[in-house]
Amino acid sequence: TPPGELLVSFCGYLSDLQKQEEQGELLQPLSFLLLVLCSVLLYFRVSLMDPGFVKAEEAKAGKSEEPSIVIPQVPSHIKMRRCGYCLVKQPMRAKHCQLCQHCVRRYDHHCPWIENCVGEKNHPLFIVYLSVQLVVLLWGGHVAWSGLSFEQSWDWLQHNIFLLISFLLIVIFSTVVLLLLLSHLYLISCNTTTWEFMSHHRISYLRHSKLENPFDQGVILNLWRFFCSSHLTVWEKIYYHRDNELV
Repeated sequence: TPPGELLVSFCGYLSDLQKQEEQGELLQPLSFLLLVLCSVLLYFRVSLMDPGFVKAEEAKAGKSEEPSIVIPQVPSHIKMRRCGYCLVKQPMRAKHCQLCQHCVRRYDHHCPWIENCVGEKNHPLFIVYLSVQLVVLLWGGHVAWSGLSFEQSWDWLQHNIFLLISFLLIVIFSTVVLLLLLSHLYLISCNTTTWEFMSHHRISYLRHSKLENPFDQGVILNLWRFFCSSHLTVWEKIYYHRDNELV
């Protein structure tokens, strides 16, 4: 969800800010503001960073523009598929995004909220962003609810309509973000992507595999590889190694 939606929870929090300031309790509102700022910065970071675009010069040289990132080399005996749109050689699990006009490594999906693809490079940070935003929304929802003292009168509704609408919107946004985060964590624990999960029957390397998911190495290793690995992965090696285990 974009930063604009965070303003709903932020506005709900302002109703309690003045009271806490008068009592000298500024730790909680300052912490909330820092959390909102962190969420906004994460949003721009995830939306502006390279999600793992496959570039023709990288496929030849094996290096990226970032000196700390080395593009993994696929073994020479493995034939790589050439993209029919941008004509680069696609590593396994890459997909061409027609909105970004690039092939993306370990393509998950194109997110309209961040106006960018979610791929191998920015997917972990995307999960961190969702987690921080969920905390902000839940915190803002709690404050908005605590500021409501329900009374059956028209005057009360007129004075609290904005706070009530803010709370209802926060509940909706929180539910969406929570479901999105849980679904991503489940797919990550299985080492699969949204695209692979939704299009399993149409993806050749999954349809022809002897295993239902040739990339699944167990929950612990899947999570470690996703969150802790600092380099890109040669998925072809894992695919053919796991696929040959049944032979």
